[in-house]
Amino acid sequence: MNHWLIKSEPNTYSIEDLKKDKKTMWEGVRNYAARNNLRAMKKGDLCLYYHSNIDKAVVGLAKVVKVDYPDPTFKPENSKENIWSVVDVAFVKILKNPVTLAKVKANASLKEMELVKYMRLSVQKVSKKEFEAILKMGE
Repeated sequence: MNHWLIKSEPNTYSIEDLKKDKKTMWEGVRNYAARNNLRAMKKGDLCLYYHSNIDKAVVGLAKVVKVDYPDPTFKPENSKENIWSVVDVAFVKILKNPVTLAKVKANASLKEMELVKYMRLSVQKVSKKEFEAILKMGE
């Protein structure tokens, strides 16, 4: 099993929205590295759910329930090929304590985490050690 971090602005689609909807299509990714991460996801992989911009915190967990397929929200203008991908994710849980970006940066064992090094990437790889550390901080 792999672990990931997916980002959403809470005023656009929050962890509470995912909890209410139970599952959603993770769409709108328009960065090649993030797209490649979506394509590498496997059914059952767990994702840290990160509220960007406002909260700047890991707030919950989601699970990949459908692997990559072409993004139906992408409407190519000058190309007939849809180069973007989506996955479907389902709600797992809300963390008891949000793990803020400041707390992640303050934790020496997380200094190499992509969230710290490549903060703008919307879909990121997370090592098992990093995943477990974040969960421990959130409980």
